[in-house]
Amino acid sequence: MAATTVARGRSGSIRETADRAIDDEDPTGYSQRVGERLRTIRRQKRLSLQEVEGASLAEFKASVLGAYERGERTISVPRLQRLASFYGVPVDQLLPGDHDDAVVQSLADRAPDGRSNTLTIDLRRAQALVGPEGEMLKRYLAMIQVQRQDFNGRMLTVRTDDLHALSCLFGVTSERVLSRMTELALVIRT
Repeated sequence: MAATTVARGRSGSIRETADRAIDDEDPTGYSQRVGERLRTIRRQKRLSLQEVEGASLAEFKASVLGAYERGERTISVPRLQRLASFYGVPVDQLLPGDHDDAVVQSLADRAPDGRSNTLTIDLRRAQALVGPEGEMLKRYLAMIQVQRQDFNGRMLTVRTDDLHALSCLFGVTSERVLSRMTELALVIRT
């Protein structure tokens, strides 16, 4: 049980405040799920706990971040915002969702004949694009990353449906979008 102190406010009423925030009881397992999301994003960024500590100039100590990831400690909202900024992801992506993207992605990435129906985009090259075309493409790719919760920052799989959406945005055929991305050296050959 948490130790408490009694303080008398200006109005003279007595209020109890906890010396520290303790989340001993978490019947929903939410802290554990938040920790799993934190670990997933860190691993997508290919960072160890020690690398996060070093790169953040010890703002996020390895031992504390590990405790967050194991669900042993609860992360505050301001700290969660700073961690999201450090990772370069929207803060809501550090929180667990109630969907199973892996099954949806697996089904969506297959053509009726069972072949792969995707291409891989080099996100680092995409970030270097300038002009209206580049800005629109970068926004669309960022939206796909958020939707799929894929923040590795190096590459992104683009599906046939994504190419159709891009063709609508640019007012050209899907084939033209694909050839333009190839011209821009965004397509990674696998």
